[in-house]
Amino acid sequence: MSGSVAPPVRLRIPAIGVDAPVSASGLNPDGSVEVPPMDRPERVGWYRNGPAPGQTGPAVLLGHLDTRKGPAVFHRLPQLTPGARIELRREDGSTVVFRVRELKQYPKDAFPTDLVYGDTDTAQLRLITCGGALGGDGHYKDNIIVLADLQP
Repeated sequence: MSGSVAPPVRLRIPAIGVDAPVSASGLNPDGSVEVPPMDRPERVGWYRNGPAPGQTGPAVLLGHLDTRKGPAVFHRLPQLTPGARIELRREDGSTVVFRVRELKQYPKDAFPTDLVYGDTDTAQLRLITCGGALGGDGHYKDNIIVLADLQP
């Protein structure tokens, strides 16, 4: 499904209990991708400069693992397994469904930009959160990346 599709407004991942609002995000002044504000840990950000879920290419959604106050929207993301269902409701009321293909973990200083944002021949989804060890600076050292494929 290429062409224009409505932006995502809600993400559901039944296997890990996610049912969360999605809002569009862009780039920070330093060129990094915006993430939802820490005071809104239940929100998921969709990178609006890339494909919308259902369009050809990788749609990218980001969310926090946790905050100083407790678990955030993607707290259980590392528990997802291949085959898990991911549903995105769009602004026009339609729903697009993806299935998890695999989970990957990379050090933040070796982020796989091409894997996450590079062109694909099909509609795909990337979910990104923090993971791995917590550093002395209070930030996680790794990123958890879920790769998922559009279901017909």
